[in-house]
Amino acid sequence: MQTVQDAAALRATIRGWRIQGQTVGFVPTMGNLHEGHHSLIKLARARADRVVASVFVNPTQFGPGEDFERYPRTLAQDQAGLAEMDCDLLFAPDVATIYPLGAGQSVSVRVPGITDTLEGAHRPGHFDGVATVVCKLFNLVQPDVAVFGQKDFQQLKVIERMVRDLALPLMVVGAPTLRAADGLALSSRNQYLSEAERTLAPQIHQTLLKMRELLEKGHARKVIEQVATSTLERGGFQPDYAVIRRAEDLAEPADDEREGLVALIAARLGGTRLIDNLAFD
Repeated sequence: MQTVQDAAALRATIRGWRIQGQTVGFVPTMGNLHEGHHSLIKLARARADRVVASVFVNPTQFGPGEDFERYPRTLAQDQAGLAEMDCDLLFAPDVATIYPLGAGQSVSVRVPGITDTLEGAHRPGHFDGVATVVCKLFNLVQPDVAVFGQKDFQQLKVIERMVRDLALPLMVVGAPTLRAADGLALSSRNQYLSEAERTLAPQIHQTLLKMRELLEKGHARKVIEQVATSTLERGGFQPDYAVIRRAEDLAEPADDEREGLVALIAARLGGTRLIDNLAFD
């Protein structure tokens, strides 16, 4: 596997593949890779001749007081894992490569509407940073296929909408969430959990399953959301939200809607903020 840090080397390698008529799959990450990320590489490999992964901890998607400085940076470990997964190229740029005029002076990409709710409401500016860096990476890599995990469900929908609205010539593929045996969604931030917190964390997935069960039994959406919030609070969490939304656009569904829905939870456990979701179809 080749590792490059500058845009010219990245483009030269991809240009060589294109001359040979090969397609390119892309998996953008912030590093500290685990089995969930590796599953994205595997899916990209199934969809394209060549696979590019990027590792870049993007400063513009972190708000004040968030974990940008302590976010785990494990490039050597990431390189080894990607090589084992048969990734062809790792793009590991520095901040100046992605933001040549400085992060504060960068052109910003905003996806309206869908970014104003849930994560967008609790983390103002987060999705502007996500959309901006992903758009920049798409311009650099110019992939045919880009793979994103469904654990970050709202992020996936934001990227899908950006690609459609800007008429970017690529396909966005959502990959299923990988979970530990007890149901906890795999995440780089899980390592922040203490041993005691790690035993509590699967309650998020259990609550999502309960939300689906209650909806199937005909309970009202608002009641289900209240039950979920109370359950998490009793379990030691501080929930930001526990809601049911339309999967397509994350809008609030009508009371009689029962199809095309997704439950989403964001909650703090100690000093760690965890997110997860469960599609009902």
